[in-house]
Amino acid sequence: MSQHVQEELDVDAFTLGLVGPDQEWAGTVADGGRVRTHTPPACWGPMVTPEFRGGHEVTRPIRVENAEPGDALVVEIRDVEVTSVATATGSMAEREDAFGDDPFIDHRCPECGTEWPDSVVEGTGEEAIRCAECGANASSFGFEYGYTVAFDEDRTVGVTVGEDGAEMLAENAHDAMKLPENSRQHPILLYGPDEMPGALGRLRPFIGNIGTTPGESYPDSHNAGDFGQFLVGATHEWGIEDESGLDSRTDGHMDSNDVRAGATLICPVRVEGGGLYVGDLHANQGDGELSLHTTDVSGRTELEVSVLKDVQLDGPLLLPNEEDLPHIAKPYTDAERAAGRTVADEYEVDALDDAAPVQFIGSGATINDATENAFDRAGALLGMTEGEIRGRCTFTGGVEIARLPGVVQLSMLVPMETLEATGLADTVRAQYDL
Repeated sequence: MSQHVQEELDVDAFTLGLVGPDQEWAGTVADGGRVRTHTPPACWGPMVTPEFRGGHEVTRPIRVENAEPGDALVVEIRDVEVTSVATATGSMAEREDAFGDDPFIDHRCPECGTEWPDSVVEGTGEEAIRCAECGANASSFGFEYGYTVAFDEDRTVGVTVGEDGAEMLAENAHDAMKLPENSRQHPILLYGPDEMPGALGRLRPFIGNIGTTPGESYPDSHNAGDFGQFLVGATHEWGIEDESGLDSRTDGHMDSNDVRAGATLICPVRVEGGGLYVGDLHANQGDGELSLHTTDVSGRTELEVSVLKDVQLDGPLLLPNEEDLPHIAKPYTDAERAAGRTVADEYEVDALDDAAPVQFIGSGATINDATENAFDRAGALLGMTEGEIRGRCTFTGGVEIARLPGVVQLSMLVPMETLEATGLADTVRAQYDL
């Protein structure tokens, strides 16, 4: 374990698709220190690279000084920068002979049967990724509907290209994806999908998989209550008997497009040191990630990380940029407070709550299950009944879909005295300049 504490830590080492307490540390950052990463794309690249044990390629875990189980990590996202010049994405088609229970995890060559075979690239297209042992197409995924997107120089927009542009990018896939030196994935641009040409999209990059190390090992794409369902009853090494096997998850795989520069994420600490990891940057995404995949990119992040002691979180909290909050969940203005005080006086309400916004991340097999999970997490932390949580979220918040089938963001304005009791008040005040 690396115990050398650094005020600033640059991370350039990645896993082969797993998160958990047995992963090698990337290094140790000071409590209050800064972390910088340059991560490869997740999802499609690792998905089509049969050596990977999970669907993403995230950083090795980062040990944070003073972090112990029962604490929380406060991760302030200072910057997210896209370095890829293009990517390919779409909805997926599974190649059933190339995996066992789960196409993201237990890969095998469909011809020679080698598990997690080394692979080589021959040409471009969906037949390009070949088993190094026998030469068969060893990738477990293709596109059901796919497209290639090229970005402008400032990464403000993307344009879907036709056959010629997709082939040009496929032939220069590694350079166009800007894969970091230590990345071990094959770039998805090799596939060269060319459907939906001529669409113009706005870019706003965010981090799709960021969080703390779970108490048990999981494939990194399955560290959430929805994708984690695929582990139940699976016969591979990371299979679990029932849903209780997901209790150690930390829901790092959120795919919330609000986890972007300016936001603050508060993560539960399950293992000594916290084990912060980062990956799965996206150039853009609509709420819900309706294709289950979006514009995966290489990119840089800059994060400030500090420890909150003795904050018993069951899952992550998100403090988004104020503009990303639902209208009724934004901090009160002075005029709103004054108007509220007038009404309170008229009806002899002695105490008018001051309050501030918090989002609870919930995950589960379905959106309803994920919302119930968020209710449970909010009630446990705030000491409120589900009825009160539902009431406050209806009157001063709401629920948003981060990803189908089951990750949500439950917003509410929480009374400041309650936030004081949980130890979160200062962090929330700092985020919203209260």
